[in-house]
Amino acid sequence: MIFNQIERISNLLRAEERKEGGEYGLQAVHMETLYYLSKCNRFSDTPASVTEYLQLTKGTVSQSLRVVESKGLIKKQTDACDRRVIHLKITARGKRVLANSMPPSLFSNALEEMPLETKAQLQTALDTLIKACQKENNSKSFDVCGSCRYCQPVDDKTHFCGLTKQPLSNDDIQLICREHTLIQTNE
Repeated sequence: MIFNQIERISNLLRAEERKEGGEYGLQAVHMETLYYLSKCNRFSDTPASVTEYLQLTKGTVSQSLRVVESKGLIKKQTDACDRRVIHLKITARGKRVLANSMPPSLFSNALEEMPLETKAQLQTALDTLIKACQKENNSKSFDVCGSCRYCQPVDDKTHFCGLTKQPLSNDDIQLICREHTLIQTNE
């Protein structure tokens, strides 16, 4: 029963993504690519990270990136330290498309009608389900830096990533990272 409900919600959301993305000549995969890039950190904005997050083939992601780049929605930047690494940055136009389309209005409107307590319970249940599915699939968690075992507070405004050895701002720790590692609990 739960699978049927989640699958139905997924279908409704993909249909809405196709409709809203269609206004810009984009398919659902293009919208998902843009959405991911809008919420990932500087360690996770590469073609390989997009491939891993969306769990698609390199070829599909490569074609999708070509489309969104040709429409002026992203730009590629070579990494300053490692010239082999390409970072994908959303342009102002890409941000406008996302602001008008994601999350789909169907979803936003449905959430507005839900009581706060129900939303909180749903959030908790979905977090638990996602973590269980990722564990079962042995896939990366791709969660926000602030919930990672490597995120260390320095002061009120800065943090430090123990894995990458890089400073993180309060804004940084709200973004998702491909290197995210869950804090181990004694559950």
